[in-house]
Amino acid sequence: MAILETKDLTKIYTLGKNRTVTALNKVSMSVEEGEIFGILGPNGSGKTTCLKLLLGIVFPTDGSITIMGKDQYSVDIKKNIGFLPENPYYYDYLTGPEILKFYGRLFEMPDSLIAKRTDELLELVNLQDARNLSLKHYSKGMLERIGLAASLVNDPRILILDEPTTGLDPIGCKETRDLLIRLNKAGKTVLLSSHFLSEVERVCSRIVIFHKGNLLTTGTLRNLLEEYQAENLEDLFVKAIEKFDRETGSIDKGVE
Repeated sequence: MAILETKDLTKIYTLGKNRTVTALNKVSMSVEEGEIFGILGPNGSGKTTCLKLLLGIVFPTDGSITIMGKDQYSVDIKKNIGFLPENPYYYDYLTGPEILKFYGRLFEMPDSLIAKRTDELLELVNLQDARNLSLKHYSKGMLERIGLAASLVNDPRILILDEPTTGLDPIGCKETRDLLIRLNKAGKTVLLSSHFLSEVERVCSRIVIFHKGNLLTTGTLRNLLEEYQAENLEDLFVKAIEKFDRETGSIDKGVE
């Protein structure tokens, strides 16, 4: 059953007088409940614009979004979504528990529940020994993990992650990958936008590939590898983009 759907989703930015850029062009896709859904594409392909539209941060030019049977602006829906942006900003003088309390209060959670979730989440992301350390002393990997914890504070049904492994070393990438698998097994639906094809290949149930605002293809990795006669995800990624550029003669850059 689809927990999230878009139909002809379009976003056109006006950059100046008589100048526009189509960041997303009539994108129709669906995400099934309980899957890890990978969103792939080169820089400027429209991945982040798509996520912002799903979150209601920017408004679509055309098309529709349905999340759990409602539109993306529903407060009830937002209470069931967790989001980790690519470059989150934190109040670096706060500790891990304090930042989780801050986000918990944004969701109007009672302090007793916030305290319970804080203990659970710090253990989940392996930061319980750093609970008295301010975020300005966190490493890149620790900041990524506290960001994941913050995105989970409201115990969301849907988790949206934009490049969660950017800047992480191999150990950090593995820890994040293992955590996503655990969360998925616990019932979370995960939308994962990433440039790290090897990570996507290991965890995603299905993928979609964007290029220059267009949805090129979507499906399981096995089916797409067969369709494009590709050896691996990297080969598939390149072939899908080359096919689109060849068929359209497109050379214009997109908007991230």
